[in-house]
Amino acid sequence: MQLRKLAPVLDQNDITYVTVSEDYRTEVPGARFHSVVDANLSDKFKLLQLAVQMAFVVIRERPDVVISTGAAPGFFALLWGKLLFGSQTIWVDSIANSERLSASGRYVGRFTDLWLTQWKHLRSNDGPRYEGAIL
Repeated sequence: MQLRKLAPVLDQNDITYVTVSEDYRTEVPGARFHSVVDANLSDKFKLLQLAVQMAFVVIRERPDVVISTGAAPGFFALLWGKLLFGSQTIWVDSIANSERLSASGRYVGRFTDLWLTQWKHLRSNDGPRYEGAIL
């Protein structure tokens, strides 16, 4: 729900939300919404299941732009959006990762058009940029 902090800008567009918790549907009434399995590197079967689910979501939605604040669902959304439709991609590494980039953030960099971190000390020339925080 970190992206909801950008609601004044995002809500001017046609948006689809994807998250691992069906509970968040009430946070975005009237918006297109998909719930996917929660997965990480420790459970390869769930990760594969998530990759397939996200491929179907991306194929169904055909996004022009994919924006994510992190984790495996965002990684696959950006990957499939870029590879299947040439979507513009923006990754904002999660605010929760204050000491180092998220695992997904470390892998997704080459698929992003804009890669941001919310922590100044995590920016780098070949990694994410720091343009401010969405605190």
